This record gives sequence, structure tokens and C-alpha cells, in this order.
Amino acid sequence: MVFDLQRWLGLRWAAKTTILLSVVFFFMCSAGEASAQRKFSRSYSTGRAVRLTLTNKTGTVTVVGWDRNEINISASLESPAAIIAPQNLSGDIVINLLRYNQDRETGPVNFTIYVPYTTEVDIDTRLGNLIVRDIHSTFVRAHITTDGDITLTNMGASGVIAESTSGDIVYDGLIKEGGSYRFSSMMGKIHLRIPFTSSFKLLATAMSSRYISLGQFNNEDMNIVGDGRRIIGKYGAGSAMLNVTTQRGQIFFIRR
Repeated sequence: MVFDLQRWLGLRWAAKTTILLSVVFFFMCSAGEASAQRKFSRSYSTGRAVRLTLTNKTGTVTVVGWDRNEINISASLESPAAIIAPQNLSGDIVINLLRYNQDRETGPVNFTIYVPYTTEVDIDTRLGNLIVRDIHSTFVRAHITTDGDITLTNMGASGVIAESTSGDIVYDGLIKEGGSYRFSSMMGKIHLRIPFTSSFKLLATAMSSRYISLGQFNNEDMNIVGDGRRIIGKYGAGSAMLNVTTQRGQIFFIRR
């Protein structure tokens, strides 16, 4: 039997090529599966009277009002991927990542959620920015335990609570008659852009900085107390309650 070196080398090269392609295919499939696990999307049909409650660990949360009777939830998950399991409780949508991932290490989860304009929104996160816009319900709450900015724009809610430990807070919206509004940050700046026709009673406190700029909302009914640390007063008829507090940051009122 004559040994054919060229044929033998050809067979070995073909075998190596087959193994290499198999390995590449395996990793491509694995990468595809991993990528699929890092995206989440789900929609729920709702009425106008609906409530969204979201508890996140870390990541940016964006909630946007729209003119549909539907809640659309999408999220991108960074490794290690968290478990997301929304609950639909008689029209109330509850998402609690702390409960689902109590004993697991997870990466940031970035949410984008579209809700009816009239949805009550309650968001709580440990770390990350919270963005809410175009909501005109009776209640909006945005709370950050550690660090992150809160941005509320084109708002028409009659009850608003925004609290961050060290981030800035921006509110751009209406002050409704009979409404209640509370903004608090330990270290961040608070910017309130509201209509000149607003009516509210004010308690504003800047404990360390003593920096409270009322801008065009300053009038004879505003009283400075505590060596400039606090302003107590009334603007217009004083129909709404407005409480603004920062320990080390500054407070700005801007005409909308």
C-alpha cells in the first residue's frame, strides 16, 4: 500500500476545519441565547384607572404616558441577568425585582415603560436615574435610596413625591389646585419649573447651603426664617401644598 501524504494532509485539514466551524457555531448559538436573555418585553391591556408599582435594584427607569389603554414594558438586562416576573393584579401592574432576586447577584436592569396618561406611578430603586413624563393622574412617587437623579417633565399629577439621597431633582409641570407636592434630596439640587399662575403654600428648606431662589415667585407673603435656612409663605391663594427640602443642595423656582 502506497502512503499518500497529500491526501492524508487534506483529510486532517478537513477534520480541523469541521471542528473549528463546530466550535464557532457553538459560541455563536451561546451568544445568541445570552443576548435573548438580556431583553424583556411584555404588554398588558388596561383601563384608564390603573396603577404601576415598580421596585428595582439598579438601573435607569423611564416611564412615559401615552394615549392607549395599554401598558408596555421593555427592559434591557446586564449580566448576571435578573428575573423579571410582572404581576397583573386586577389591572394593577406590580414589578418587584427585589422579591424575585432576593438571594441572587444581578446586573442593572434598564426599564422603558409606556402607560396610560392617567396611571398612578410608584417607583422605588436603590441606584439609578428615574425619568417620568406625561403623567396626569392623582399620584406619582419616585424614590431613590442611594444615588440617582429624578426628572419629572410635562407633569399634571395632583400628588407628587420625589425623593433622592444624593441626586438632583427636576420637576417641570403643573401645581394642581388642592394638590400635594413633596421634593427632597440630601445633597442634590432641586429645580421646580411651574406656571406663574400656580397657587400654593410653601415650606422650603435648604439646611446647610441656605440657598433658596424663588425667582418670580417671591412676594410679600414669603417669610425667611432660621437665618435663611427656610422660607415659609404663600403664593396666590395657596390652594396646594408644596414642601421642598435639601440638606446640602440648592432650591430653584423657575417660571414655566
